Amino acid sequence: MRISANTFRKLTAWAGILAPVLFVGIFTVEGLIRPGYDPANSFISALSLGPRGWIQIINFLLLGGLLLAFSRGIAAEFQTGKASRAGKLLLMILAALFLISGPFVMDPADTLPAQMSVHGVIHGLAGGFVFLLMPVIIFVYGRRFREDPRWQSFWGWTLALGVVEALAVMVFVFASKGAAVPDMFAGWMGLIQRSALIPFFFWVFLFGLKLLGKKE
Repeated sequence: MRISANTFRKLTAWAGILAPVLFVGIFTVEGLIRPGYDPANSFISALSLGPRGWIQIINFLLLGGLLLAFSRGIAAEFQTGKASRAGKLLLMILAALFLISGPFVMDPADTLPAQMSVHGVIHGLAGGFVFLLMPVIIFVYGRRFREDPRWQSFWGWTLALGVVEALAVMVFVFASKGAAVPDMFAGWMGLIQRSALIPFFFWVFLFGLKLLGKKE
């Protein structure tokens, strides 16, 4: 059955709205109730380990699938002009990276580099590209919003969240590399990682709402 363009836009917009809500909601609740898990110190991906790891694995897969659907809706909205190609491609790559992060679980945090598994290495590489792409995606679409009269009202939010996201990612990368003082961020890496994810997911949520409210 063929659906109308308006129905397609609304369905994909809801995918963009639900993707961050479900992902953040699930890892937040699971992080709080998982025995022995400390959200302030542990990475989100660590929830994929252990007997209950399937919950976070499915969470990654659900996020990737919804973002992929959202990218299709955005591609239909921006068929030409700035961000019409690069934005769609980057969002699709990001969705694919989250899909990869599900089944290719991370190794335990205390695993030595020489002892890392293949799935752990793949997960780490996928995660690295995720954090690189998130601020880039915001600014790629920001160029479009700044000049497109139909989307200029979303330009301010995009600029603000893009700057916050870029700064948060830089702090996360700095902290992950051990920095000059190795113990400076001890006990806070989980919180720092979450701080580098939330601005992007809030932007996706607002983007979805904006797309949902668009008229023919």
